[in-house]
Amino acid sequence: MVDGVVVVEVCDVVDMLTAPLLGTAIGTVLAESPRGLIIDLTNVSFLASAGMTVLVQAREQVGERIGFAVVADSPVTSRPLRIVGLDDVLGLQPTVNDALRVVV
Repeated sequence: MVDGVVVVEVCDVVDMLTAPLLGTAIGTVLAESPRGLIIDLTNVSFLASAGMTVLVQAREQVGERIGFAVVADSPVTSRPLRIVGLDDVLGLQPTVNDALRVVV
């Protein structure tokens, strides 16, 4: 946690089997009422549509009450999010430091 902003680091594959686990982790974090939430996909090797759905649900859940951003710096994560037009919706950032500047 940095200045009340929680960074959720996601690793490996986010698909229909693992996306619910990510959703649960995000729900647990949000129950603590953080000042902001950053979901870091830097170490994700595959992002399926189920993972994108969880990210959109998280964005909808936080609304405007707290800062929110997604870190996606590789073609594996940033490209699919851009193709489906979620880069602006999710506040896509290339690094955690960039995301912190936007969220705080």
